[in-house]
Amino acid sequence: MSNDRENLAVSLFSELFMADQLGRGLITKALPKGMEISHFYVLNHLSRSGKEKSPAQLAKLFHVTKGAMTNTLGKLEWAGFIHIRPDWDDARRKRIQISSAGQEAVKSAIAAVVPEISKIVDVISEDRVRAVMPVLRDLRIVLGEEG
Repeated sequence: MSNDRENLAVSLFSELFMADQLGRGLITKALPKGMEISHFYVLNHLSRSGKEKSPAQLAKLFHVTKGAMTNTLGKLEWAGFIHIRPDWDDARRKRIQISSAGQEAVKSAIAAVVPEISKIVDVISEDRVRAVMPVLRDLRIVLGEEG
């Protein structure tokens, strides 16, 4: 790999990591009190998919360990944001579904977060954001295949 290509690769990931760090900070500050970013991600996914998931499916989707997902799900269940039930076909497994309180919590979180991230789109411009989306999507897909 040429030196220019190596520098490009390092610069790409440096920018991605810094943008991720800053973006997480922005979202975390905007979330309703007591909601962690991992809670928001899981609730938002369950809300948008409209389907029950297993803890293993969620762990794989979010690229975290089953233990980390179990911890997040325990907190969400305690808060009343999800329902955890046995899988009727295999009692060793569990199924996760968002509750009506969880739906309200994710709506509240989105209402708090969207104005903050919309400001970023305004500063960068809609056209430039649309232009970069295919590259970011391809990057996500390639990285997902690597893991």
